[in-house]
Amino acid sequence: MTIHREGRTYLTVLLLILAGINAALIYSFPDKVIMHRVSQIVSVIFFLLNLQFFRMPKRKLEISEGQVIAPADGKVVVIEDVMENEYFNEMRKQISIFMSPLNVHNNRAPVNGIVSFCKYHAGKYLVAWHPKASSENERTTMVLKMENGVEVLVRQIAGAMARRIKIYANEGDEYKAGQEYGFIKFGSRVDVFLPLDTKVKVDLNQKTKGGKTVIAELVTED
Repeated sequence: MTIHREGRTYLTVLLLILAGINAALIYSFPDKVIMHRVSQIVSVIFFLLNLQFFRMPKRKLEISEGQVIAPADGKVVVIEDVMENEYFNEMRKQISIFMSPLNVHNNRAPVNGIVSFCKYHAGKYLVAWHPKASSENERTTMVLKMENGVEVLVRQIAGAMARRIKIYANEGDEYKAGQEYGFIKFGSRVDVFLPLDTKVKVDLNQKTKGGKTVIAELVTED
């Protein structure tokens, strides 16, 4: 496991700040031993929680043709047929994964494909599970066109805490399923929009692992 590049500077600064706070307490209140211990314990716990957030676990990907993998660690909060108005302008099957602050927050391509559409939208910061978060929050939309012509849309959505979305993809880039394409800091959601005849392989509230859990199977013609 490694530390994600988005967290290296942040974690270094955080460590220096926590060390400074504890040093200041020891200097200002040299006789308050209990205060020092409590501050040190809280600092260690807080730092480890942030360290966990930016971890990058290695995952071995084993999927079959037509399978769609989870783009993020988290919990399935939406499985429904909806009108997708930004790109397809037609009904699509939506699977949404909510990422808590304790989850790994890098985002992965759900299928093999070439980026046919990629766009960033500024927006609000409603809680990530809000019904309008997908269309009103800060978000990015990426569409991957597979070799067989099928297109899969994946959308990063900022939440109430997440106010920085990073997307590394550009139109024309080629991605393999499981390859990292973006990152969201602190509590957020990722939506995947698939053809209506897609076979869903997860249930509501099921936990997922990005780049590993199969969330759906696309119907392919013989």
